[in-house]
Amino acid sequence: MLFAKMGVPNDQLAFFTTLLYFPWFLKGLWSPFVDIFRTKRWWIITMQALIAVLCILLTVSLPHPSSELIVSKSTPVSLFTFTLILFIIAAFASATHDIAADGYYMLAHDSTSQAAFVGIRSTFYRIAAVFATGALVYIAGYVENKTGNIPLSWQVTLGTTAVLMVCFTLYHSFFLPRPAEDRARGSIAKKSGQEIGRELKEAFATFFTKPGVWLAVGFMLLYRLSEGFLVKLSAPFLVDARESFVREGQIIGGGLGLSTEMVGLLYGAIGVIFLLAGGIIGGRYIARHGLKRSLWLMAAALTLPSFVYCYLSMAQPESLWIIGTAISFEQFGYGFGFTAYMLYMMHFSEGEYKTSHYAICTAFMALSMMIPGFVAGAIEMAVGYSAFFWIANACSITTFVITYFVYRRL
Repeated sequence: MLFAKMGVPNDQLAFFTTLLYFPWFLKGLWSPFVDIFRTKRWWIITMQALIAVLCILLTVSLPHPSSELIVSKSTPVSLFTFTLILFIIAAFASATHDIAADGYYMLAHDSTSQAAFVGIRSTFYRIAAVFATGALVYIAGYVENKTGNIPLSWQVTLGTTAVLMVCFTLYHSFFLPRPAEDRARGSIAKKSGQEIGRELKEAFATFFTKPGVWLAVGFMLLYRLSEGFLVKLSAPFLVDARESFVREGQIIGGGLGLSTEMVGLLYGAIGVIFLLAGGIIGGRYIARHGLKRSLWLMAAALTLPSFVYCYLSMAQPESLWIIGTAISFEQFGYGFGFTAYMLYMMHFSEGEYKTSHYAICTAFMALSMMIPGFVAGAIEMAVGYSAFFWIANACSITTFVITYFVYRRL
């Protein structure tokens, strides 16, 4: 959203923001290190502090492209080189935080309570993203409307994020619980390099020798394939101008022309309510009926509501009630359907190296977003939003195919 408002073309913004998934894809390489060095609680708090510092640096260093560049939607992404470097470092810190938080959750709960709370956990996981695309975007839109200065509006937004991260870090330093099982697997100082290497190798080896590992990898890569396309361009679609035109063989515009403030309101207020409902109901449903009995319904809930973007791109409605209803329907379906994905990864990760194995699972989850994300922008600029959303939703066929094979094995 930041790059879209700064006038960066869709193909460049989709490609370079997809690069930020690399830390989540690669985090399996250092996840065993989180397992054997210090506690999960220590890693959680340390990474939050690092992200707070990086948000402060992003606030003071954000570039200010000219109004002409922004309006022409031809701002070169090279202008944001230092910004992207800071985002990459923050992504590595966030991926490490993810490793620790996932392991912390599994250590603090038994298998029964993991299932009972997975809907709430996945909902708050998603709320973090919705808060970014909703509440923070609303702040940016509010400042933009008051000042007319788009770069300043995003500096204020990043500064707000920095303040929040400082508060979270301080709060967790004092109040985050200390589960009895949360302890390092051993002190690095007391282990030789050979011993550490052996533990790292064992963590990887035991993952790839699990029964049904390649079917599990296929599920992690294909279950959310259509979402991997949609998530990159749903926000630019909402703010892009309604009138489309062709420049150098690329289609520009054809969106809904909403204000930044309105997009923030739709995602941050209305969308989050339905997302919460979907996640909580999904968690309770799967806890009552089990993963296998819930899998088909959740696969349908994850994919079918996304077809609302096909309608929105073809009809281009002006009614905020229609647009808001469509987004709410899609958010509820996502919250409900994503629950099965997270519980399946926890189910597959059980064992001695559960933290490391879950991190490897989420690495494949990141890869499932990266593969479509790299090409999503280029496809959209070649065929336009309407055709792009139909192509993206056609990929939901892979969701049902892989669900069939996983269902038979569960």
